[in-house]
Amino acid sequence: MSTNRKYILDAPAASKKLERMAYEMAEALIGTKEPIILAGIKDNGVVMARLLSRLIHEIAGLKSEIIEIGLDKRHPTTISLSQELNFSNRTIVLVDDVTNSGKTILYALQPFLAHHPEKIQILTLVERTHKAYPVKADYVGISLATTMQDHIYVTVEGEQVTGAYLE
Repeated sequence: MSTNRKYILDAPAASKKLERMAYEMAEALIGTKEPIILAGIKDNGVVMARLLSRLIHEIAGLKSEIIEIGLDKRHPTTISLSQELNFSNRTIVLVDDVTNSGKTILYALQPFLAHHPEKIQILTLVERTHKAYPVKADYVGISLATTMQDHIYVTVEGEQVTGAYLE
C-alpha cells in the first residue's frame, strides 16, 4: 500500500465488510426460490459480486447468477449487460464499489425495469453522503461523510478487494 494514500479500508477490513454484507443478504433473501441475480457494475462491482456469490452459497446455500453491467460512470447513456436473462419475478442485487450521487446506480437499474423483477436491492462497499438521486443502498460496507472534492477509490487485485482509499 502506498503511504501517501489515505486508506479507509485495508484488505482484511474490506473482506470483513463483504462477509458481513453476505450474512445480511443471506438472512434477507433466504427462501428465495430462483437463483439470485448479482449484477456487478464493471469492474470492481463484478469482483465483489463473485466474492458475494461464493459467500452466500457457503453461508446459506443460496444460489446466484452473476451478470456484468457495463456503463460509463461519468456519462451513463449506454448500458450493456454481459448476458440477457429473464429478470421477471427474480431478485436482483445491484453491486457497486462506491456510491456517490446515486446516478450510476439509477442508470444501471434501467435494463431490469421492463422485466418486472420481484425485488431489486443495492449493495455498495463504500457509501458517500452526497445523494443527488433518490437511491439508498440496502447493504452498505461503510458510510462516509466526505467533501465533494474528495474521491474514494476501491482497489482490487485479481478476484480480491485489496482496499479503499480517499484522495
